[in-house]
Amino acid sequence: MITLVPPSLSLHSSWWEAAQEFNGARLHGFSVHGFEHLDLGSPEGFGPWLALQQRTITDPPEGWVPATMFWIIDDAQPQQVLGSLSFRHELNDFLREEGGHIGYGVRPSARGRGVATAALEAALAYAPSLGLDRVLVTCDEDNEPSRKTIERCGGVLEDIRSAKRRCWIDCAA
Repeated sequence: MITLVPPSLSLHSSWWEAAQEFNGARLHGFSVHGFEHLDLGSPEGFGPWLALQQRTITDPPEGWVPATMFWIIDDAQPQQVLGSLSFRHELNDFLREEGGHIGYGVRPSARGRGVATAALEAALAYAPSLGLDRVLVTCDEDNEPSRKTIERCGGVLEDIRSAKRRCWIDCAA
């Protein structure tokens, strides 16, 4: 079963392996902005990132919104990070236009197995604990796998802005 877990130093090496699979492509949902990619490969460089993720839950940096970072794992192999999911507790102007409440990324070797769908479903189950009855999820207009994931989870297209599909999902359903 796919589960969302908090980031941890104990799973750092598996998370780093997952990030490396992207071969320099954008790490959707991994929340690495502001950090040098290679620094995150060492436990020493990873520590400040981990501290920021913990802080962002209740005391985000200026211009950010409160957010919870999760890693995606399968209970059958709990030491392997399959991806990452960022759940923003509220929307600012940028997130309302492009980012939405939830951003996720699944390592290439774990794609095509329903991991993203199960992770998004788990995030939707978490939403009510934040007082949210619906969430905005976006994806690039040409990202067919993500579009299908969002639709499988009940996403309803509101519109397309700046090549981003903006879909709302009812969490109470």
